Amino acid sequence: MEYALDISGLTKRFPAQGRNLTALQDIDLTVSHGEFITIIGPSGCGKSTFLRCIAGFEHPTQGIVRVEGKKVNRPGADRMMVFQGLDQLFPWLTALDNIAFALRVTGTVYGVAKSRAFAEKYISLVGLTGYEDFYSYQLSGGMKQRVAIARALSVQPKILLMDEPFGSLDAFTRKSLQEELTSVWHKTKVTILFVTHNIEEAIIQGDRIIAMSPQPGRILSIIDNPVSRPRSQEAREFVETQETLYRLLGIQKDSSREFLRPPKRPASFEESEAPHLVAT
Repeated sequence: MEYALDISGLTKRFPAQGRNLTALQDIDLTVSHGEFITIIGPSGCGKSTFLRCIAGFEHPTQGIVRVEGKKVNRPGADRMMVFQGLDQLFPWLTALDNIAFALRVTGTVYGVAKSRAFAEKYISLVGLTGYEDFYSYQLSGGMKQRVAIARALSVQPKILLMDEPFGSLDAFTRKSLQEELTSVWHKTKVTILFVTHNIEEAIIQGDRIIAMSPQPGRILSIIDNPVSRPRSQEAREFVETQETLYRLLGIQKDSSREFLRPPKRPASFEESEAPHLVAT
């Protein structure tokens, strides 16, 4: 069987101050076409590094990442990424032109007129019809993330990688975008890997939930989500899955639903040397 994503023995180390710092160790994972996978774990467990290895932004120290049987050696339009930050759009382009630019630069659609016409379909897909000519400074945070998602989907990737895409949004907007993303996923059938710090979000979004250990990042468990869609937090299965994740991750249920984030690293610390590390 050919998987959308096949990861074998993925280990990632970063050299720093004369030591090898291990971000990920011995990750094995297969993902079928059209799956929605959520990934959860404490800060520093290598979740973002994991996505960056799949995206081709980082090269594994050991192991192999394959997309539809082909080894990942570099970034490609078959793997598009949406980040947490709300500054992903080109500020000098409108919402529509941000999407159209991605279509042209990846060779998905050629020509300004054709790319803009194609982009309009994805503006509609994320519910932003009427906002095509707005610039990023004229859009709310939720709207910016909708455009970022539309831009990523417009090039028709095999895998959509999402690194805490709703982490900077207020609770109301976050819930709304969770519902919209589920709707978009149903329509497009794209394979999604979604990183979150929020246990409830992991259950609401994912059909399989990967719980990761801290320092270095390993897969603690992969949970088949027993809660049927649309998912209610009042459902018995939801509460049971929630309890399982709290236990696996070693946190108290009455503690914050968001894992504590690490302190800011020095400005000189390179982004590729993200704080998902442990000395070896």
